[in-house]
Amino acid sequence: MSSTSRFADHRGAIVAAVVSVLLLLLGGGLVASALASEESPPQPDSSQGSLDALAPASPAPAPTSGTTGSTASGSPTPSPSPSVARPDFGPLMDPSPPVAVRIPSIKLSTKGLVDLGLDTDGQLEAPKDFQQAGWYAGGPTPGEFGPSVIAAHVDSHLGPAVFYRLGAVKKGAAVEVSRKDGSTARFVVDRVKRYPKDEFPTSVVYADTKGRAELRLITCGGDIDRQSGHYVDNVVVYAHLVD
Repeated sequence: MSSTSRFADHRGAIVAAVVSVLLLLLGGGLVASALASEESPPQPDSSQGSLDALAPASPAPAPTSGTTGSTASGSPTPSPSPSVARPDFGPLMDPSPPVAVRIPSIKLSTKGLVDLGLDTDGQLEAPKDFQQAGWYAGGPTPGEFGPSVIAAHVDSHLGPAVFYRLGAVKKGAAVEVSRKDGSTARFVVDRVKRYPKDEFPTSVVYADTKGRAELRLITCGGDIDRQSGHYVDNVVVYAHLVD
């Protein structure tokens, strides 16, 4: 089965889950309790931006049909016919569930990813183990067409959790996702953002990937609400598949 056809099967599931994911992020399902100490996890630096809109690149305008140019002698000659730009979807991989994530630049390595589905309230489940990451099994696997989602806790009352250093990732960093079929999906980070939970930009995070295979890594960040013991922001890493 091709990756494109499989993603078509999951497109509706992803769209249907977007609101549920947003509710989860607002409601605190992925939010870990505050650390006993005052130390906080790394946050994306200012050079990587905060809340903003994803502006997809626009193709260069094609030459206007019917225009003419001039030769050296001044006689008009027809301009070349406008070419039709073929979309570059980039590399794609056949479906295979993820089993591990590795980000060498921040010494992050996790194994035994769990499948995350929707609970009885229609919200995305959070990993029960604070030292395990999970992927949304209703969406594309890492390397397939579309945005694959991997989420994990940032910390707990016991200390740092698996995605504690996610906010320290820089643009251009490598992300390696080992897959069940023995292959590795290699991604490069495009940007790292931090969003207030009550302003979480669902349409940006889960935007159309324009045919590319992309990855979203999500955890919590920002300040801690001392009243609730939860973080007030989410950290989102955007990455795309490379050869």
